[in-house]
Amino acid sequence: MQQITVEAAALRRALEDALRQAGASEESLAATVRALMHASLLGVDSHGARLVAHYCRVLQSGRVNPRPNLAVKRTGPATALVDGDDGLGHLVAYRAAESAVEIARESGVGAVGAVRSSHFGAAGAYALAVAEAGMVGFATTNADSIVALFGGAAAFHGTNPLAFAAPVAGARPWLLDMATSSIPLNRVLLYRSLGRELPEGVAADKTGVPTRNAETAEMLMPLGGADFGFKGAALAGVATLFSAILTGATLDHAFEPMVGQGDMKTPRGMGHFVLAVDPARFGGEAVFAAGMRAYLDALRGSATAERAGPILAPGDREWAVEAERRANGVPIDPDTAAFLRLG
Repeated sequence: MQQITVEAAALRRALEDALRQAGASEESLAATVRALMHASLLGVDSHGARLVAHYCRVLQSGRVNPRPNLAVKRTGPATALVDGDDGLGHLVAYRAAESAVEIARESGVGAVGAVRSSHFGAAGAYALAVAEAGMVGFATTNADSIVALFGGAAAFHGTNPLAFAAPVAGARPWLLDMATSSIPLNRVLLYRSLGRELPEGVAADKTGVPTRNAETAEMLMPLGGADFGFKGAALAGVATLFSAILTGATLDHAFEPMVGQGDMKTPRGMGHFVLAVDPARFGGEAVFAAGMRAYLDALRGSATAERAGPILAPGDREWAVEAERRANGVPIDPDTAAFLRLG
């Protein structure tokens, strides 16, 4: 099926209308639309507008509280815990990011966990929020089991993203948002719909045997593939450590699946973690700004391999995609377009 292109402002309004009709509070829908538009504009389509139908479903089924009463508890000079009241994860995570920045202004570092939350979309949205406040940010979450362990025959970790962002004087932030799986699950679904073979070493069948057949793929492989997947599996554990073990939230293997025909009424109790670091408390703002500029200039000016394109820093591709989509529209799939009554 062919994607359709929608003007960004029209997409934003349609997302707002859908979430409002599903019962979301104005605060909840504002945060969710902010995160969905972040993903759709930057080309992270797996975590953008296409998820709105799912969010509306869980708002109406009882799994997610449409009008949560969030609470932030300071637990130390540089730490806090956000109770999300089983609301939409986007609101919870943005509140955690705001709290982390506020604490870092006082203490130099702000570390904030979140509990009783739900799926929060693209982790980069929250690291970016910290960077836009002038600080170095880190955001992560765990998720339900879909990724095998290195040498494992069953799904164990979620795709467990790690996102980092840093301000760059006079330019858009440095931004890294990566899953710890070999590829996103959405890529398997895309290849399945297109009838194409998967790349080597990115997915496995129900017994844990690697497969290139998208139809029989039941789980993802960790980042690093058959030879070095221990790295991705360990990094997935980092996300679980910070977002679930540290906070007491649900562990990957204990989650009710995000989608499917299972229990859609009971909250899943997800946890997140956001860190903010104030450069002014280390080398100083001017030193940090000069260091970032020198680093990025050297990186982008590095020699390239034959027939390779220009060297890109994390975020360069995303900012280029955003500029193009703001000018020419955001592509969305037909099912999402129909749900939003667009096109």
